[in-house]
Amino acid sequence: MKLETLQENFSRALSVASRFASAKAQLPVLGNIYLSANTNKLLICSTNLEVSVAIAIGAKVVTGGEITIPSRVISELITNLTPGPITLTSEKEVLEISSSNFSSSISGMNAADFPKVPESLGKNPFSIPKDVLLQALSQVSFAASVDETRPVLTGVLFLFKKGGVTLVATDGFRLSQKKLALKTFEKEKNMILPKGALLELSRLTNEDEDISFSVREEDNQVVFGVGDMVLTTRVLDGEFPDFEKIIPKETRVRVSVDKEDFLRGVKLASVFARDSANIVRLSLKKDGVFIQAESQMAGRGESVIEAKIEGSTTNGFEITFNYRFLEEFLHAVPGEDVVIGLSSENSPGVFTDPSDPNFLHLIMPVRVQG
Repeated sequence: MKLETLQENFSRALSVASRFASAKAQLPVLGNIYLSANTNKLLICSTNLEVSVAIAIGAKVVTGGEITIPSRVISELITNLTPGPITLTSEKEVLEISSSNFSSSISGMNAADFPKVPESLGKNPFSIPKDVLLQALSQVSFAASVDETRPVLTGVLFLFKKGGVTLVATDGFRLSQKKLALKTFEKEKNMILPKGALLELSRLTNEDEDISFSVREEDNQVVFGVGDMVLTTRVLDGEFPDFEKIIPKETRVRVSVDKEDFLRGVKLASVFARDSANIVRLSLKKDGVFIQAESQMAGRGESVIEAKIEGSTTNGFEITFNYRFLEEFLHAVPGEDVVIGLSSENSPGVFTDPSDPNFLHLIMPVRVQG
């Protein structure tokens, strides 16, 4: 292999690819970056077997070929070179790199040992506006579980139906749902994608790009296209919970509050809640919503925020939540107000944004004895 490319483009591609290479992987080759040259392009690939990325950059290719090189070594080296043309030459399992004032030789590994990484989209791709998908992911993915004992809950469900897609995530204590009106697949599909892969996708996108989406059913993979990059993730096996059964059709009480006031009250309560199982209590009274927390070590605190309270309730309705769940939901709300639907102290709270009817969040209350 022999080619010339620009340090700036190569460095940018390596900064992305290096995130998916792991020096601690059981297979040593997974700590490497795969390089392949042909037809005036240099292909840079990496994978952790769950997520892979392939990036194509322009190059003047004299001789085609392929090699894998340790990710840390080549990334640090190329990053520190001065901008401008650089030459890559490989012979067997050694890569030589030279520029106007630098030269080096790096020991690599046989490219035949590197797993096959998809370089292009699958069949029948469709595009999703970048800002639409990334906002939806920010409103949903935080509710996914971090507990690997139930793998399906560590991902985000994509439920494709005619006219749109619904994204859902839950960890068993809360649930987040976002509906998008899009032209997608002709047939209904549903798939669970790893949260980690989706977070990486959000880091890859540039401001002016849409995201292409396709499915490789033969490999049980989903492929995203972002500019000159292709990111592939496996689909998680298993059945997602029947989340629609969990969502209340109606609630007894409707509470409307200012988002920033609510967030400030929750943060103040969290000072005390951290020492008391993260519990905060919401009390509905004529004067508004009282947000309370206490602990034996730190003491107690109480805030009151203005609220419009509607529905069949009596003065003094109380319910307890994990403050961290409330905070994470409020950070995901783009609007200025929040509506809370409540039925009883043991029923899930239904949290919505009046400016976004396609976004819904549930939080299960904490049962407190006594």
